[in-house]
Amino acid sequence: MKKLVGLSFGLLAIAALAGCGTTQAKSSDDKALNVTMVGNPATANPAISGDSNSSSIISQTQEGLYTLNENGKVVAGVAEKVVKPTKNGTVYTFKIKKAAKWANGDPVTAQDFVTSFQWQINPKSKSQVANKLKFLKNYDAVQAGKKAVSSLGVKALDKSTLQLTLSKAQPWLPDILATSEYPMKTDLFKKYGSNYGTSSTKTMSEGAYKLVGWSGTTDSWSYVKNTHYWNAKNVKINKVAVQVVKDPGTSASLFKSGKVQETTLSGQYIKQNANNKELKTTLNSSMRFLEFNDKKTVTHNTKVRQAFSYVIDRNALTKNVLQDGSAAAKSLIPYGDGDDPTTGKDFSEYVGNLLSYNPKKATQLWNQAKQELGIKSASLELLTADTDEQKHAAQYLQQQAQKYMPGLKLTIKSMPLAQQIAKGSAGNFDIDLDGWNTGWRDPSDFLQMADGTSPVNFTKWDNAHYTNLLKKIDDTSTYTTQQRWDLMKEADKYVTQQAGLVPLYQQAKAHLVSNQVGGLKYTMMTDAQYKYAYWK
Repeated sequence: MKKLVGLSFGLLAIAALAGCGTTQAKSSDDKALNVTMVGNPATANPAISGDSNSSSIISQTQEGLYTLNENGKVVAGVAEKVVKPTKNGTVYTFKIKKAAKWANGDPVTAQDFVTSFQWQINPKSKSQVANKLKFLKNYDAVQAGKKAVSSLGVKALDKSTLQLTLSKAQPWLPDILATSEYPMKTDLFKKYGSNYGTSSTKTMSEGAYKLVGWSGTTDSWSYVKNTHYWNAKNVKINKVAVQVVKDPGTSASLFKSGKVQETTLSGQYIKQNANNKELKTTLNSSMRFLEFNDKKTVTHNTKVRQAFSYVIDRNALTKNVLQDGSAAAKSLIPYGDGDDPTTGKDFSEYVGNLLSYNPKKATQLWNQAKQELGIKSASLELLTADTDEQKHAAQYLQQQAQKYMPGLKLTIKSMPLAQQIAKGSAGNFDIDLDGWNTGWRDPSDFLQMADGTSPVNFTKWDNAHYTNLLKKIDDTSTYTTQQRWDLMKEADKYVTQQAGLVPLYQQAKAHLVSNQVGGLKYTMMTDAQYKYAYWK
């Protein structure tokens, strides 16, 4: 049945994309670049976006104060230049380019950034990425509802001058401004409020491309060149046609038939294309992990969480099940996420492998947990997204857990990513196969996923010792860079030992890119930007 459904969807996708190429192109600029996405974006609102699909749609159509060049280096975006902070690294003052325009020709203003940043941190928005701006002055008070959002450390000094005031220095702020923080068109936000970004007609682009034909539920849409973009003359491709394709077999077929020029692969299809020169594989700055609902009796038990960790052979999971280049997790922090300030050695090398496969230990811990809980059996549900990658990982986890944890029935519930995130955020799950992708190289972004005060801690695991460690890590005015590094190592070891989260694997991203297309480059932190693409 699954094969038939996948085949039907694949034929529909091929037919839909085939239609994109029926018109004779007048020039290479007019020829559409056809690409795929693995799932449906939840929102086009940059202030609340918390999933990778939404981040992708936003990054292709919006531009922040800074942006990344084709090699992944931070450069000026709509700001005139990359600025140096004043007052001990706590005040940033930006001038916005006069040429920076929204897709309707209106100028991008400092107030558009104020509108976006204030909504991101406003508790009413329930933004999953609010804490990316946690170093802004008065962040905690605004998030707690104790101060008005107008007191936040973001001000429009005039129409084109924006000032950010931090409570303490944040050395990685340029990365965040280049990859995560974008403006919102103020008058449209006033019109649509919380519905801003729910469709392409209820948002507006100021980046290289306009978002066209996206309703929030559609499986296809376009990025159309924004002629008002300040750097439009260097955008070589006028239209990018996007199709949601969840099945990797369909993705491979679409690429092979020439219907798409860029697509994502997973599992066996990566292995099948290992010798294909058009395959680009890169380890991602992303970690998959299991979240256990701390508000539910069984999953609150530490031994239950630890047992799940011990039943997972992470090397077998990545090499035999996923087969997509992903790397077995050694802790909560992926490889490449930070370097020792003194030696330059990678963070993951310092903490070492904190995770091991020990099914006997898992059974022992599970039996002890059942005794503590006064139960002989338990039924739990594992929540996943309906992607090929997550389905295969979930099936492996189900098999291992039920084999070595007697009396456990583990049911898999797969759904679209946006629904999974909504259920996770609402705490409506037992176990959630979730993940996090960072936009800057600092382990604290992953560590905060288990912080009891963090809005993205769906587990609601609230450990006083761990939270105190995170407070120290965030206190850049008290602790030196080296002291922060040592505190982060301690926090990583602690959360892994306590199984506050159970790390699984560092994701790899594998793309097939047509040899007819140039300019598409991938780094650990970023996917390719279509504004740099060109037809060869």
